[in-house]
Amino acid sequence: MAVGHNVLVLLLAVICCVGECKKRNVLLVIADDAGFETSVYNNTVVRTPHLAALGRRSLVFQNAFTSVSSCSPSRSTILTGLPQHQNGMYGLHQGVHHFNSFDGVQSLPLLLGQANIRTGIIGKKHVGPGPVYPFDFAYTEENNSVLQVGRNITRIKLLVRKFFQTQRKEEEERPFFLYVAFHDTHRCGHSQPQYGAFCEKFGNGQRGMGRIPDWKPEYYTPDQVKVPHFVPDTPVARADLAAQYTTVSRLDQGIGLVLAELREAGYENDTLVIYSSDNGIPFPNGRTNLYGSGTAEPMLVSSPEHRERWGGTSQAYVSLLDITPTLLDWFSIPYPSYCLPGTPTTPVSLTGRSLLPALVSEPSPAAWHTVYASQSLHEVTMYYPIRSIHQGAYRLLHNLHYRMPFPIDQDFYVSPTFQDLLNNTLAERPTGWFKTLQQYYYRDRWELFDLRSDPEETVNLAGDPALAPVLESLRHRLLKWQWETGDPWVCGPDAVLEDKLEPHCRPLYNGV
Repeated sequence: MAVGHNVLVLLLAVICCVGECKKRNVLLVIADDAGFETSVYNNTVVRTPHLAALGRRSLVFQNAFTSVSSCSPSRSTILTGLPQHQNGMYGLHQGVHHFNSFDGVQSLPLLLGQANIRTGIIGKKHVGPGPVYPFDFAYTEENNSVLQVGRNITRIKLLVRKFFQTQRKEEEERPFFLYVAFHDTHRCGHSQPQYGAFCEKFGNGQRGMGRIPDWKPEYYTPDQVKVPHFVPDTPVARADLAAQYTTVSRLDQGIGLVLAELREAGYENDTLVIYSSDNGIPFPNGRTNLYGSGTAEPMLVSSPEHRERWGGTSQAYVSLLDITPTLLDWFSIPYPSYCLPGTPTTPVSLTGRSLLPALVSEPSPAAWHTVYASQSLHEVTMYYPIRSIHQGAYRLLHNLHYRMPFPIDQDFYVSPTFQDLLNNTLAERPTGWFKTLQQYYYRDRWELFDLRSDPEETVNLAGDPALAPVLESLRHRLLKWQWETGDPWVCGPDAVLEDKLEPHCRPLYNGV
């Protein structure tokens, strides 16, 4: 005999009372433009003891990637599980850029709220519209200074404490999802140059800089830094990296404060903790690029229910698109059936996956060896659509508007590193870089790299006849993903999408 819905709910409630159902919460920590400048990923120069401690309680993913190397689009993918071209957040959200997700998107905070899970955000939100991304508790740039809620680690600590205090005051304490979005290590030389290139002076106690009581500034010299292969090895770039390291240390100390508040509030043993960043570091070939230097991310996942893999590493390919399905799985919430403009007759489905099985045992390499990425804009003037697939040893990029010069964003343009690169190029001096500005600006339509022999992605193999089957296979898989996710750019640049006709991609005969 079928069991009525109310009876089923009552039975579940009785079972939970008898078996003491385990409470489950989530703390999601996202850094801003941060990379691998931590001892967790073998950078022994930067002092990051709190991330190291978290790493010992986590599974550390060695092959984690963002699905878009730009702030608002990336944050939208984290909070929806949908690539930027599907959820509508094509570029930066704020000010003149004004990008928003589609009104009908069923975001993570929306779904959790409907499931009676309390939601909170502290720090950088940078997504919209508000009704698509609702939070019960919110201290962001929408109602505060982003420097205070995103970089002032004492203020962040107190806001986390306030969230937990109000959590405990609830008549019937609900599970919670707390999203702490640090503004470190983003540059601020463009908007607040007085604080330094990376806001490394903000709150350090110097005259006019204010003081953050809980921050003990760490300083580094240019000769100490480890220069990534994609950054020019010059005195200017080294000094820039040294300033970045200082804000990495502030990020690390802030994470330590947040985790201490979680522990002191008594939630450490029932809270899933995830740490990552939104996109690549703001250096040449980094942020706004879909090369590995722009998409590879740190990813630590700490589950109190999966301690068997604490302190271990995983080689599985994972994506920030996996965060939403992971959290829905953690809370046992199904994904709803609904449609979006890109696929008006086909229900939306998540192309990411839950990471929880990887916390039990290492996934099969054959099953977890593919990630996708999709970039359209950063600033509104930076139109340069790219789609990519990284499968096994190969990464394939499709630069749709390859005849255009690759655009440069504002705060990166005024950075010491880029200005030095620009000036050295103009003066025909050595740049210390692994490619030229001409090569950076003008790219081939298809770029294929074998990461085993060429981890720095310097040799494009797309024209190699021996790899034609690999190229064709990757192109097919990438195109299939684009269709599945309702990508409006799926026919570009040599055809126009017309979904009322067959074939859907109608040729333009434009010579590309």
